This record gives sequence, structure tokens and C-alpha cells, in this order.
Amino acid sequence: MATGRTHRPATRSRGIPEATVARLPLYLRALTALSERSVPTVSSEELAAAAGVNSAKLRKDFSYLGSYGTRGVGYDVEYLVYQISRELGLTQDWPVVIVGIGNLGAALANYGGFASRGFRVAALIDADPAMAGKPVAGIAVQHTDELESIISDNGVSIGVIATPAGAAQQVCERLVAAGVTSILNFAPTVLSVPDGVDVRKVDLSIELQILAFHEQRKAGEEAAQDAAQAGATAPAPARASRVLPDAAASPATAAAATGPAAGAATAPVASADVRDNQGPDGDVPAVMPA
Repeated sequence: MATGRTHRPATRSRGIPEATVARLPLYLRALTALSERSVPTVSSEELAAAAGVNSAKLRKDFSYLGSYGTRGVGYDVEYLVYQISRELGLTQDWPVVIVGIGNLGAALANYGGFASRGFRVAALIDADPAMAGKPVAGIAVQHTDELESIISDNGVSIGVIATPAGAAQQVCERLVAAGVTSILNFAPTVLSVPDGVDVRKVDLSIELQILAFHEQRKAGEEAAQDAAQAGATAPAPARASRVLPDAAASPATAAAATGPAAGAATAPVASADVRDNQGPDGDVPAVMPA
């Protein structure tokens, strides 16, 4: 997913690159699945395949954690689960507030993966007075007037924004002023935050547009391949036969047989449509959706 970070270097206190940090949850998810199946050890190749990365990158990432595995054995699954969980800060409880309890906010509140990964939904907050007191996922919704006191009382440092785009920046500013230093933004807008505040942006429409780009590109490549195959299998034009004159042939026949056009081969011509639409590499260029 795209991030909204624009304000400080992508590093962590132990010098772990941001790209590595972004992959740690992928490794943890794969390791958790192995742990649930009681798999004791895993090779770098097997774990890399499960996480969707190459094994060299995985070994480099784990070197930042001080974990190098054992030659011929691999990595201890349970130890890696603990090591990565500790590095990600998941060995402690993180209270989270969700602001904006519409369809998306309610869905997030009902997501069971938060609790199993160390995140506790401390409060649900909405600006609609009619929502106040209504239970969602077993938690009573509270009005935004109480936002600051809720954050203070629960020691919240992570906020989730699921409001309409127009309200997101104001909510963000109130969260930051109240002490929230990490924000997960689902609103379709870019948030402006001060130094020291981390923002992760989840924009489903952008992800779908990127997928649409790849689908269009694949369709163009397939069309080019089909056109190339059709050209390769099409029958070649008939070749004119050259007739050698003999003594019985009339002068007109002999002249026609030996004239400049006799025996000329007709070369196949590539489809103008395919030619005109091919890019420099022979692929039909894709057009990024607006």
C-alpha cells in the first residue's frame, strides 16, 4: 500500500531500513501460519516463497535483526515469531481509536485481526450525535467532543481515520494535538502532519487503478501476440509462375512470359493496424487510466 510519510527519513532507531520494516509483517504472517501447523524450522527459501520475496532479500532483512539461521537447518520458527513481534512492538498492548464509524469504520471495528496482533480498540468515535451510545462490535460509539479525553484516559498513541475526505485533516490535527503520534488513514486524501508523526495511507481506489493498469497492459500484450501468431500462420500469397516460351508459342505469349512482370514474387505485408500500434519493443503500448 502507499504511505503518506513525507516528513522524516525512513529509518528506525536500530538502523533497520524502512523497506525491511515494511516486509517484517509479511514474514510474521508466514511464520505464524507455520507455527499454527507446529512446523519447528523453516529454510530461507521456503519462508521467502511464503512471504512473496526472494531468499537473498529475506536473509539480508533478518541480518538487521541479528538472526542468521543455522546452516542445513534453517530458522527456528517460534524464535523468529518472537523476534519479529518484539521488533514490531507487538509484545505489548496498543490501544487504538477509530474515528468515523460509517460502513468502513464499523467494518474495521469488527475486524478480529486487531486483538490477535496486539492492538486493542479502545474507543469508537463519530461526529454524528445520533451514533453516540450505539454499540458497534460490542463497543459504544462516543461523540467527537470527547476525543481528547478519550485519548488521554486510554493512553492512545495510534489513531485510525475512516472519515470522509473533507473531515480527515481536522480530525488528524485534533488527534495529533491530543498526543497521537501514529495515524492509519483510510480517508481518500493526503494528510499534513508535523515532524514526529507517522502516517500510513490506505487508498483502495489507488490500488484498484494500479491493478487496472496491469490488466490493460496484459490485454495489450496478448493482442500483440495474437496478431503476431496470426501473421505467422497466414498462407503466403501465390507466387507467379514463369512460363518459358517454346517454339510453338505465339510471339504474344512469349512476350508475356518473358516480360518484366513475369515471375515477380509478391512479398507478404504486415498488418498496418499491428504495425501502427506497436511500440519500440513490439508491444502494444498501454495507456494509464486517468
